[in-house]
Amino acid sequence: MNKVGLFGGSFDPVHLGHLRVAEEVRGHLDLESVFFIPTAVQPLKRAAAILSADERLRMIRMSIRGNPYFRASDIEIKRGGISYSIDTVRAYARRFDDVYFLVGVDAFSEIDLWKDWTELFRYTNFAVMMRPKHRTADLLMVLPKGVQPDVRRIDGSTYEHASGKRLHLFEITQLDISSTNIRSLVRQGRSIRYLVPDSVERFIKEKGLYKG
Repeated sequence: MNKVGLFGGSFDPVHLGHLRVAEEVRGHLDLESVFFIPTAVQPLKRAAAILSADERLRMIRMSIRGNPYFRASDIEIKRGGISYSIDTVRAYARRFDDVYFLVGVDAFSEIDLWKDWTELFRYTNFAVMMRPKHRTADLLMVLPKGVQPDVRRIDGSTYEHASGKRLHLFEITQLDISSTNIRSLVRQGRSIRYLVPDSVERFIKEKGLYKG
């Protein structure tokens, strides 16, 4: 495999919104695989994940079963400590010729807060996922000023960094689903059906997760 996507996050829990955007980006870019990478500890989130990394990884594996293009990765869990994207991207860049980092536009607009963020553009392409409210947004509107001089437009939704890496903007299908809301529903004893895969719903119920 030479062309893969990296999709990181807490996935606490993974839900249908995650799966749908990964599928859309995979199809647009013709990726051979998309790796779902649950974080050990996210550096920019104050609150720690509710569930253990192993439980979150297990739910990802349940949710992607049957999709030959999706894979679960424990690279950040095994590494332990704070999960920095630059470490993960470097590791995958050593294994694959063409790496694409899947990221939401809101997170991308704060990329200059990430560790060694300028180095990321040397190792990976970016698939920036735009929500409907950003349909007319230009990448340069959310790109940190420090890197703007190194980026040029290829076409309406594709840009190229001086390193040769590409930045693609994608208007994704907006599924108004969030892990925070799912956890809240569980605490209230309400249904989460059709928000998460059936296997994940059963796992949450059987283990009594998110009720505390």
